[in-house]
Amino acid sequence: MLYAILCYAHEETVFAWSKEEEAAVMDKLMEVQQPLMQAGKLGPVARLMPTTAATTVRKGKDEPLVIDGPFAETKEALLGFYTVDAETLEEAVAFAKQLSSVNPGSSSYEIRPFHVFYPGAIKT
Repeated sequence: MLYAILCYAHEETVFAWSKEEEAAVMDKLMEVQQPLMQAGKLGPVARLMPTTAATTVRKGKDEPLVIDGPFAETKEALLGFYTVDAETLEEAVAFAKQLSSVNPGSSSYEIRPFHVFYPGAIKT
């Protein structure tokens, strides 16, 4: 089963890290990711830019509205995500726990199964 592991954090903390702090966290995260990478079970990993760089398209009365920013009703923002091919939810939870233990900036990791869709591709 494919799982998305979404990383939420307080942006003001994470984006205030010095280059040295950032490098130290990324080194620890790479150590956690390495076993899944070697097993071929780690898909794309993305770090999102700050929410100040976001744009939202929201359904409007007549036409969609384009708004600067994410305008989520939360104090934490989606910071990035991992895609993991795990045999069970428990395996995905264990990976998220490892990530959490080495990432001082993350407040929570949301784990959600997903399916991959290829628009325009015909599957038989």
